[in-house]
Amino acid sequence: MSIAIVGAGAIGGYLGVRLAEAGEDVTFIARSNAAAIQADGMRLIEEDGTEIHSKSVKATRSMQEAGVHEVVLLTVKAHQVGPIAADLHHLIGPDTVVVTMQNGIPWWYFLGGYSGDHAGTRLESADPGGLIADHLDPKHVIGSVVYPATVLTDPGTVKVIEGNRFGLGELDGSKSERVLALSQRLARAGFRAPVTSDIRAEIWLKLWGNLSFNPISALTHATLEDICRFPDTRAIAAEMMREAEVIANKLGVTFRLGIDKRIAGAEKVGPHKTSMLQDVEAGRPIELEALVGSVIELGRLTGTPTPHIDTVFALMRLLAQSLERAQGRLAIQGA
Repeated sequence: MSIAIVGAGAIGGYLGVRLAEAGEDVTFIARSNAAAIQADGMRLIEEDGTEIHSKSVKATRSMQEAGVHEVVLLTVKAHQVGPIAADLHHLIGPDTVVVTMQNGIPWWYFLGGYSGDHAGTRLESADPGGLIADHLDPKHVIGSVVYPATVLTDPGTVKVIEGNRFGLGELDGSKSERVLALSQRLARAGFRAPVTSDIRAEIWLKLWGNLSFNPISALTHATLEDICRFPDTRAIAAEMMREAEVIANKLGVTFRLGIDKRIAGAEKVGPHKTSMLQDVEAGRPIELEALVGSVIELGRLTGTPTPHIDTVFALMRLLAQSLERAQGRLAIQGA
């Protein structure tokens, strides 16, 4: 199967190496490190320390050069999708499957067979200006929820911290041949890839933690276990999650876990830095709108107050603005 992976970061690299080693034809679309990957492949360091060096992967900076593929794994961050949306058509043929692997509320949330009160609504926080919807037909899309924690230790090396699960689901809830086939391919590469009939509910379960732990981590420079074990930050996270749960319930989503169990699951991940904290430390643009702003937008849409989410969002926006203005980064250094 020909698979194009748009983005050669921590998640894209993890998927690409394992899929290539399982015999798939993998091409990375990587604007910053394509030459290095093309020359020397991609390395993966598994949880147990085992290193896999895949030299069979290909890489290019150009989607046009890559051409049409059977599967496109869209692994860039949510705020990076809009700027590249106009070029995606080079990778997509009539039967191409595009797997969206962004955190947060996706741009297609109210599209692709959604039958609730807000069907067809575009969320500005998820798709500013409608750029993605203008260039990517939802009929190609399979939704995904990314659970692993991974880090890019250098441009050609990914280290797995924890996890190998990628939830999959058709936007209309069907168990189609294409989503089942994709699940099987991922399983053959060593991933757990269960197919759900309600991908939106699965997205909310992941987002429930992301909307709270990510900004709190970025503001405090604390790891997941530190946030969960410090009573005050644990309480703030729980309040943010309660507000989000009310919104989700109004949209017809019921969580299969309680807040305490969701927080306990995050604590078990251990001393892991969230992606938002990693971005603050590296001076990269922050994935704030999709993870937090989208929930606030949904709160307004459903008439739900979100005071705790609003407060943390305001603080995080100011930090992001300060870092962008200074073109800087922020990290705690030992003495």
